[in-house]
Amino acid sequence: MDQLKDNWLTEGLIDFEYKKYQLLAYLKRVKDSFKKVELYPFLSDLVFHYRNLITLRDTQSIIRESFPKELSPESLKNLEVTYKRIIEDDLIMQEIETIIEYALPQFKSSLDEGSFIYEYVESKCEISPVGLTSLYTNEGYLFITQPPEKETRVYRYQTTLFEQSSETMRGIHTEHVLTTERSISNTYEHMKLRLIKQYTSLPNPSVYLVLSKITFPFDQTLMPVAKRLLVKQISKAA
Repeated sequence: MDQLKDNWLTEGLIDFEYKKYQLLAYLKRVKDSFKKVELYPFLSDLVFHYRNLITLRDTQSIIRESFPKELSPESLKNLEVTYKRIIEDDLIMQEIETIIEYALPQFKSSLDEGSFIYEYVESKCEISPVGLTSLYTNEGYLFITQPPEKETRVYRYQTTLFEQSSETMRGIHTEHVLTTERSISNTYEHMKLRLIKQYTSLPNPSVYLVLSKITFPFDQTLMPVAKRLLVKQISKAA
């Protein structure tokens, strides 16, 4: 099973053995992905499902008054669960509670494994500015490279601030600009100058380089980690 639906807990048959089968099939797919050091999209999915189950467990009185669960677009964004009030008997509520109690440690174990891999990948990456850093860091360019360090992928980035659960968060949007080879005549500084000449809308851009010491799956692992590193770097500079 590649994906676990947002409403997997209350969709279809509410039966412990059936839901256990669904969950374990999904977590096997997650484990297979982690074995290949492919973190995304499963790591973010695990966080989403785990937080939702925590909310459900901690609001037992709401569970008993609310069935089936439905997620609105706003609640998906905020990772908050909303419900429609439909009266059901205690047996179904007890079955849901049993499924939750079984599923939580299963999700936690997979989440811990993914977090360990993420921290390992992050520890093998370094981020540094290319040339002088502009005072304006909310928009600029991101260089990403990994062994054998010949190919450099260049992205234009833009960050935005948004509110999430009464906390201000920083999001990031990236757009691939080009892929180029690094050489004696085409250093990171030369790449930056080329971008300034070609894209005049950013005359003095902030440019950051994420250099990985080990080769990782790019789209599933290195790119998401590089974006998180960039957000941390920008947040420190703000």
